[in-house]
Amino acid sequence: MNLRRVDLNLLVAFDALMQTRHVGRAGALLGLGQPAMSAALGRLRALFGDDLLVRQGGGMAPTDRALQIAPEVRLLLDRIGVLISEPEGFDAATSARHFRLRLSDLLASLLLPNLLRRIERSAPGIAIEIRHLAPEETADALERGELDLAISADLPVPKSVRDAALFPDRLSILVGPDFPDPEGLRDPARFSATPRVRVAQSALDDRFIDRSLKQAGLEAPVRLILPHWLLLPDALKAAPLAAIVPEAFARRLARLHGLVEMPAPGEARDFTWSLYWHRRHDSDPAQRWLRAEISAAADLQLPELS
Repeated sequence: MNLRRVDLNLLVAFDALMQTRHVGRAGALLGLGQPAMSAALGRLRALFGDDLLVRQGGGMAPTDRALQIAPEVRLLLDRIGVLISEPEGFDAATSARHFRLRLSDLLASLLLPNLLRRIERSAPGIAIEIRHLAPEETADALERGELDLAISADLPVPKSVRDAALFPDRLSILVGPDFPDPEGLRDPARFSATPRVRVAQSALDDRFIDRSLKQAGLEAPVRLILPHWLLLPDALKAAPLAAIVPEAFARRLARLHGLVEMPAPGEARDFTWSLYWHRRHDSDPAQRWLRAEISAAADLQLPELS
């Protein structure tokens, strides 16, 4: 194929379509009307000799060919973006890079204020996009180039994804202010008989917390499943439920909402939050800078765990 006859802007359109799986939303993402986006999809289909996206329900589903080429297109666009925006290398003070970071609402609450304060001082042009993906989706997003970095705990990842310890944490019990005899939950038998709240972003979300409880023989009955950690305070105030929560976050919620926090019973309480990235970014100076900034922001959490 003669590349001089190919409009490389079509790759930008393809990437937007794969992100949104919707012609109208992809057009809005790129500042194009729906007719222009539909025309771009038609040209993409002709270019690749494949339907790429087909109608399904209220959106569109990618074909096998689209799923095959999407990671390569994303990687190519990332590389082009670096070449254009930073022709002389990465300079945090003048860079306008856009980073996509996977954080749960729990981690965003803990780390984002410190990280933003650091970036505002040293790199005011940097943009951070927070994405809240379920754990089972995170490794795939790193592989496809849809994320630059992710922060999680005990995340199952392939060999192509690197990880580095960020900061230690422990598991705590969190209950509402009117919970009867909260100190009694230190007894494993009492805890195992108490209905609890589980936080899970999807049906496949196998939380490290659930695995830790199982290993310690503390499988308390689940009464409520929530999709977000920040919904916990209202739930715990409304019903006599217990939640197992990372200690740094549990202490913050206890201070802000008058909840009761105490150490979780049994073993397997300690764990580590880790930073994850794809190995293709090992030598990227912008990635190395951001990883260092996140590590510095995480270090500020350590006093809360002392």
